Amino acid sequence: MPVNEFRKNAKIIDNFLTKYLKKQINSGLIIPMKYGILNGGKKIRSTIIINTGKIFNLKIDQLLNVCAAVECIHSYSLIHDDLPCMDDDKIRRGKPSAHIKFGESTAVLAGNSLLTLGFEILSEKNFLIKDEKKNRLIKTLSLCSGHSGIAGGQQLDLSFEKKSKSLNQILNMQRKKTGKLFNFCCYAPTLIASREKKEIKFMSELGEEIGLLFQISDDLLDLKGSQKKTGKPTKQDQKKGKSTLIRLIGEEKTLSYALKLKLDIIRKLNRYGKKANSLKETVNFILERNF
Repeated sequence: MPVNEFRKNAKIIDNFLTKYLKKQINSGLIIPMKYGILNGGKKIRSTIIINTGKIFNLKIDQLLNVCAAVECIHSYSLIHDDLPCMDDDKIRRGKPSAHIKFGESTAVLAGNSLLTLGFEILSEKNFLIKDEKKNRLIKTLSLCSGHSGIAGGQQLDLSFEKKSKSLNQILNMQRKKTGKLFNFCCYAPTLIASREKKEIKFMSELGEEIGLLFQISDDLLDLKGSQKKTGKPTKQDQKKGKSTLIRLIGEEKTLSYALKLKLDIIRKLNRYGKKANSLKETVNFILERNF
C-alpha cells in the first residue's frame, strides 16, 4: 500500500499551503482555514493528481497549484458537510469539526474562504502554464465544485435520506458528491500535458470512476471500520438513513460491485504500461483500506 507516498505528498502539499497562507492578508479566518486544511487526511486527491502526472511525464512541481486548489475545495466541502444543517458531524480527521472548534458562523466563512482560495491559487502568475489552460482549469473545477458537482451531490445526499432510491439515482448522487472532484484530478494533469481532447475525456471519465470507487469504499468503511481508522464516528450512514449501495443491495453485493469497478479501472490504466503503476497502486489502496 502506498501509505508512505501519501504521507510524503501530504507533507509537500501542506508546506505549499502553509507558505501560501502566510502570504495572505491576516484575518480572523486564517486560523480556522488552516485548521480545516492542514495536518489532516491522506490527501488522496493530490496523490491521484501527482500519479496521473507521472503517466504524462509531469513533475510534482508542475502540479502543486492544482493539488493545493483541489485540497482547498475538498476541505471547504468537508467543513460545510459537517455543519449542523448538513450532516451534523462533530469529529473530522480525529479532531473536533471546524464548527465545534470555532463556531458555526466562522466555519461557514472559513469554508467559503477556502473555496475561493482554490481558484486564487489556480490563477497565480507563478503557476507557469498558458492562460488558456488556466481558464479551462478554473472553469472545469467550478463545474466540479458547484451545483453540477460537489454542492449538487450534497444536496441530493441530504434529500435522499430515509427515502428509497434506485441504483442509478444513488450512483448519480455519488458521482456528483465525490466523483466530479476526482474527475478533475485526472483531467488537470492530462490537460497540462497537452494531450488530445479524446484522451482528456478518457482520463476525466476514469477519474470519475475512481471517485465513485472511493465513495463506495467510504460507505463500506463507515459500516465496517472504526473511528480510529477513519478519524470520525462510524455507522453513521445507517443511523441517518443515507441512500447508499449497501442499503439498497447489501454489503456483499456492494463489495462485489466495488471489486468489479476497481478491476475495470485497472484494466483501462493498463494501456499506459509501467507509467500507470503508481496510480494503479493508489486505486488498489482506495478499496483495500477497508480490510
